[in-house]
Amino acid sequence: MSDSPAERTLVLIKPDALRRGLLGEIIGRFERKGLTIESLVVRTMDAALADAHYAEHVDKAFYPPLKTFMTGGPLAALILSGDSAIEVVRSIVGATDGRKAAAGTIRGDLSLSNRENLVHASDSPDSAKREIALWFPEL
Repeated sequence: MSDSPAERTLVLIKPDALRRGLLGEIIGRFERKGLTIESLVVRTMDAALADAHYAEHVDKAFYPPLKTFMTGGPLAALILSGDSAIEVVRSIVGATDGRKAAAGTIRGDLSLSNRENLVHASDSPDSAKREIALWFPEL
């Protein structure tokens, strides 16, 4: 165990994962790695939250179908914590494109898509802080 304080990150288990019944499988992978679930909520993403969450992508051509997908059904939002949580979570999740993600990762084992790729994970401490504040404003 490290002496450094636990790092926090946001994970979204996307609508495709919930539709496919993969919520438990995905959460289990994080728990088995030793990450702690600090908060968990199953909810839908509305248009305003989608625009805030993906602010840097709103003007890009791929955003409208991404927004439709992300607002199209329930998802799970989690705050995970642990030593180097951001890096650890991203290695468990795998490359963005599930067709290219390494075997053993969530996307490598369970996804064949670039957009419907099961999980979002914060990519930096600044992103994690911003995203946690969007999804869990009460914390």
